[in-house]
Amino acid sequence: MPSPPSSPARRAPGHPALRVVAESPPLRRSRTTRWRAAVLIGVHVVAALHIAHWLATGTTVTPVEPSEAMELGRSGVVNAGAVFFAVTILGTAIFGRFFCGWGCHLVALQDLCRSLLERAGIRPRPLGSRLLAWVPAAAFFYMFLWPLTYRLLAGLGLPELTFHFETSEFWATFPGWAVATATFLVCGFVCVYLLGAKGFCSYACPYGAIFGLADRIAPGRIVVSDACQGCGHCTAVCTSNVRVHEEVRAYGQVVDPGCMKCMDCVSVCPNDALSFGWAKPSLVVRPRAEGPPRRAALTWRQELLAGAAFAVSFLSLRGLYGIFPFLFSLGLAACLAYVALLTGRLLAEPHVAFRRVRLKARGRLLPAGQLALAAAALLAAGVLHSAAVQVNLRVGEWRYAQTLDLQRALLAREGAPVLALPERQRVEAARSWLDRARRWGALPQPQLELPLARLAWLAGDAGALEARARAAVAARVDAADALRLLARGAAERGDLARAAAAWEGVIALEPAAPGGYLALGLALGRAGDLGGAARAFERGRIAAGDSVDFAYNAGLVAAYAGDFTGAEAGFRRALALEPDHLPARENLAGTLAALGRFDEAAAEFRAALERAPDDAETRLLLARALAGAGRLEEARREVEAALALAPGSSRAAELLEELTRSAGR
Repeated sequence: MPSPPSSPARRAPGHPALRVVAESPPLRRSRTTRWRAAVLIGVHVVAALHIAHWLATGTTVTPVEPSEAMELGRSGVVNAGAVFFAVTILGTAIFGRFFCGWGCHLVALQDLCRSLLERAGIRPRPLGSRLLAWVPAAAFFYMFLWPLTYRLLAGLGLPELTFHFETSEFWATFPGWAVATATFLVCGFVCVYLLGAKGFCSYACPYGAIFGLADRIAPGRIVVSDACQGCGHCTAVCTSNVRVHEEVRAYGQVVDPGCMKCMDCVSVCPNDALSFGWAKPSLVVRPRAEGPPRRAALTWRQELLAGAAFAVSFLSLRGLYGIFPFLFSLGLAACLAYVALLTGRLLAEPHVAFRRVRLKARGRLLPAGQLALAAAALLAAGVLHSAAVQVNLRVGEWRYAQTLDLQRALLAREGAPVLALPERQRVEAARSWLDRARRWGALPQPQLELPLARLAWLAGDAGALEARARAAVAARVDAADALRLLARGAAERGDLARAAAAWEGVIALEPAAPGGYLALGLALGRAGDLGGAARAFERGRIAAGDSVDFAYNAGLVAAYAGDFTGAEAGFRRALALEPDHLPARENLAGTLAALGRFDEAAAEFRAALERAPDDAETRLLLARALAGAGRLEEARREVEAALALAPGSSRAAELLEELTRSAGR
């Protein structure tokens, strides 16, 4: 990796000196800089107005951001971001890479940072890595092509297209202000300072990959006339790290896909030899003159070191603690790759300088070099610690996924889970990995609390279940699900009061959902608080709307309390909502029998038998209702039918004997 010059006479390897003609006029200021700055400011004003519209109205157009186009490959959703991205790619394929230079907010940020650094006497220089230059293409594939590729490989086929151009959750896919600020600092100042004027564009931006590819087929180019004298002013002002004077001499145009059509080179040309025009796409143009061979800025050993450092850093940081989003992780990993290169030079080379600061001389580390190595060691320790957390997290998530079918099966059953030895081993393995990720993390990871609570429930660890579920509730992450698990665990331990309290917590979080009221009522009913259960069902009916479950359970509670009139009303309301609700009809029949209305009860039992003709128990109940109404012969026939269905039924035999005695009397 090139070291910074110790004097203005030195230059970085891989960057040939500009061929300056005699009596070249002084370098003039670009006339397009202010125009481009005004356009970029206008872009930010439009973005601010978009946000203001959302804040004022609650709904607005979906974010006009290329990253939103990921939803197209994932689920077939066409949104404003996807349309915008497609239009900019098409425009680039015609006019060249104008959008990056004139419409990208991150380019605006990098240009601002470069300008501030230059005013401070620091001129950023490009890293020149050939290997890291492939990162944007890999990032583009992962963001936009991999979701579709995965669907096809998994046999899911192409998603059905849907259109979504309005949203009330405008900020859902964007990070918070703290992460956004850190992203601007890293992808702006740090990337520019370490990697060059367009450091993020060169080594991280996934959109730049497709824009660069589209630029290669664009007929819109920066072209040169015969008036060019090779003064090099164009290269001197280019902020995209393009060797303009070399390319126009060799090709008659700028062919580097990194050219963002800022037009600075056109503006400063003293002979007006450069212009934007139409020419053969750079993909097919051939050099008309061979230039001097360029020396690579990095050796392949350095390239491999940078690539390894980038990969480890990115995989260690991406998604960590929920605060390292994808693009931020790419930019940060590129910066850490530079730190690894500098560290490698400090360890291997006798003379090392960073900018104008000497770090090592004649094989001896200077104080600044010692400080640099200490800082690099701290960064390395942080990355390795993050890697350890990530390994435990990813393996734990994989192990946890292996328990999901078991969880679903056991949650659908009543009672505490009972596991076979292989199942217990799977649960304990997932629990061990995830708990290490939680304990080793430098920051809280509330998203782990509910999975750990569920694993503790499967393992029968009531203390860990309580602790982890309470932590999820306190962090307000999956709080309702955590409270449901707390309620279930308490009920399985026989602590119905704690179960009822947990269900009250669910209701407080989801006041319009019926499930909490139903579960609370059932918990209170099991605890013997029939009045509280009835009030819970009534609260649910008012808050969540009437339902067959509320009506049926209200009828049951009234029946248990001896209020048969109230029970009848509940069961009739349930049947009005769902005429085929068999338990409600059977219980209505039983209630009518308890009220001495045997003929009505018999009619309801017969209606129930129409839906379940092979139910011997219902036939016995019908027989008792018929007997109560004095219809003994009909009752006898129903008992005989019940005995045919259940030949060994002692209850049927006893009832038949009782009917025989009654008939004899």
